[in-house]
Amino acid sequence: MSKNILVTGGAGYIGSHACKALAKGGFTPIAYDSLVYGHREAVRWGPLVEADLADRARLADTLRKYEIAAVMHFAAFAYVGESMTRPELYFNNNVVNTVGLLDAMLAAKVRHIVFSSTCATYGTPDSVPITEDTPQRPVNPYGETKLMIERALYWYGQAHGISYAALRYFNAAGADPDSEIGEEHDPETHLIPLILDAAQGKRAEIGIFGTDYPTPDGSAIRDYIHVQDLAEAHVAAISHLASGGASLALNLGTGVGHSVREVIDAAERITGRHIPRRETDRRPGDPAALVADASRARQAIGWTAKVSDLDSIIGTAWRWHQRAKTGQAEA
Repeated sequence: MSKNILVTGGAGYIGSHACKALAKGGFTPIAYDSLVYGHREAVRWGPLVEADLADRARLADTLRKYEIAAVMHFAAFAYVGESMTRPELYFNNNVVNTVGLLDAMLAAKVRHIVFSSTCATYGTPDSVPITEDTPQRPVNPYGETKLMIERALYWYGQAHGISYAALRYFNAAGADPDSEIGEEHDPETHLIPLILDAAQGKRAEIGIFGTDYPTPDGSAIRDYIHVQDLAEAHVAAISHLASGGASLALNLGTGVGHSVREVIDAAERITGRHIPRRETDRRPGDPAALVADASRARQAIGWTAKVSDLDSIIGTAWRWHQRAKTGQAEA
C-alpha cells in the first residue's frame, strides 16, 4: 500500500507539524495548500502542491499522480469572529470545498480521512470536562461548519465506505521542539503568541477578556494541547484507519485547564519579561471553562498528550517566537 498522505493545509500551523510527524512515522506527506494563510517555508518533509481546494481538477490530478492512500484535512478558515460577520466564506470554504474533497476521494478510490474538527462544535457545554457524548451545539458559524462536515463524514461512510477520524481539538499551542516550524498567523488571535509578542515589546499589552467568570481567579479557563501531541494523534489515527479500524470522533486535550492569568504568569516566569495586562469585559459567547475528557483517544488509538504541560508549551513557543521574529534565540 502507498504511504503517501495528502495533507490539505499542509503549509499551515498544525498541518506542517503533522507533515513532520508523518515523515517521522515513515509516511510521505504531500502538502496541498493555497498559501493564503500557509507558509511555503513550513513545507519541508515532502512536496508542495500549491493549489486551492476549490480547484477540483487539480485536486483530482494530485490524488492520482501521487497515488494517495489517505487524507489529512486541515484546510479551513478558522477565525471565529470573522465567521460571525462573513459566514458565507466559511460555508463555502469549510463545507462546500470539503464535500468536493470527499467526492474527489471517492472518484480516486481513497477511503480514509482524518478530519481536523474542533471543540467549538460543542458550543457552551453544560458541564466540564467535555466528553465526546456532550451535545454539539455550536454558537458560531465556524463551529457549525465543522459539525456539518462531521455529519457528512458519517453519511459518506454509511453510503460509500469512507472511514474517518474526526479529531476535536481544544486549544492548540506551542511549537516544534526543534524550532523548525511554529505558530505564525496573520492576524494572530491565539493567546500564547499574543502574550509572547507583549513579552518582546511588539504589543503594548495583553487583554484579559473577563475577570468575573466563576473560576478560581475570575479569568476564563482553557485546555491547552501541544501541537506536537496533536500531530502525533493524527498519525495514530491514520494508522488506525489504515489497519481497518472503525470510524470515530475523538477529543484531543489534556484534561487540565489553565486560566488566562495562569498562562500570563507562566509566560512571565519562562521569558523573564514583564507582560503588561489590560482587564476588559467578557467577549460574547466565551464560555467560562473548556476542558477535555480525552480518555476515549487513549482507548481507541493509544494516544495521550506527552508534552502538553504549560512549561513545555510556552517554552517551545518562546524559542520559536524569538527565532522567527528576531532571527536569533535569546538566552
